[in-house]
Amino acid sequence: MKSPLIRRREVLLLTGAAATLGCAPALAQSNHYPNRPITLVVGYPPGGSTDLTARVLAEQLARSLGQPVVVENVGGAGGARGAQRVAQATADGHTLLLGSNNEMAIAGLINPALRYDPVKQFTPVGMVASQPMVLVASPSAGMPNIAGFIERVKQNPGKYSYGSAGVGTALNLAGEMVKQAAGLFIVHIPYRGVGPLTTDLIGGQVELGVYVLSSGLPQIKAGKVVPLGVTERERSPVAPDIPALAETPSLRHVDIGTWFGLWGPAGLPAPVAQRLRGALTESLKVPSLVEKLTASGATIAPASAVLADFQAAEIAKYRRIVDHAGIRV
Repeated sequence: MKSPLIRRREVLLLTGAAATLGCAPALAQSNHYPNRPITLVVGYPPGGSTDLTARVLAEQLARSLGQPVVVENVGGAGGARGAQRVAQATADGHTLLLGSNNEMAIAGLINPALRYDPVKQFTPVGMVASQPMVLVASPSAGMPNIAGFIERVKQNPGKYSYGSAGVGTALNLAGEMVKQAAGLFIVHIPYRGVGPLTTDLIGGQVELGVYVLSSGLPQIKAGKVVPLGVTERERSPVAPDIPALAETPSLRHVDIGTWFGLWGPAGLPAPVAQRLRGALTESLKVPSLVEKLTASGATIAPASAVLADFQAAEIAKYRRIVDHAGIRV
């Protein structure tokens, strides 16, 4: 008859073997990743800056990973529906999110009913690109430059208004950051898209607007709106003649842009995450990808950028703006 000690050792050995066998399929799947097409979710309809970035990136990721990468547009709730779709997906690397600051940083600050946690329910893969926004004025507003804008608004607090693509968007937060930095009183008017905002800017129904640079450049080049400054700290290589708002002393702390990153669901296996990071790094060096994204007004993220750290810093920045302005949805 075996002693209790021997029996206990046998049980432990059998338990360990079972655990190893249970992990084997997951490890094998990770080692052979990817083994089928990958879905890259975008939380917006086709045609916008996030969708454009995703489609350019998907083409290169497919070449690097050896499997098709299919963009799936899951629009609604300012990108939140797409993010929620990925948060609830199987963490095997075959469902990814090309996310932006709206759904991956701002939404958690302004929407108490948000059904996902932008940090805890995702595995950050890497930064992709960023793009400045641009503050513009209606030609009839009498604001030829940023100095004229500040002077007019300070002399007439509450008289002027600015339009953006909606409450709680990065465009809205950029407008509020400018107001806070210079101590200005301007009324925010949310719009549903660039078209209606441009119509009202041309007609003088609203004096100011905030665009993503790629959306604003056609209006600027056509003379429909007057560019006052880009919202990132440095001028954009795509539009070097437009000053950065931070060049003005009272706006020296203004530094806010739109940005895009790649995430998987929480719990992504380390080998899969490593493979994805390598593929992303490789893709962002391809000249054709760089050319396409740069032409759209974007700046490719540096290889040294760590998405988790960047996301945390951006959330802290946005929290200050949101709390000061009392933005909620």
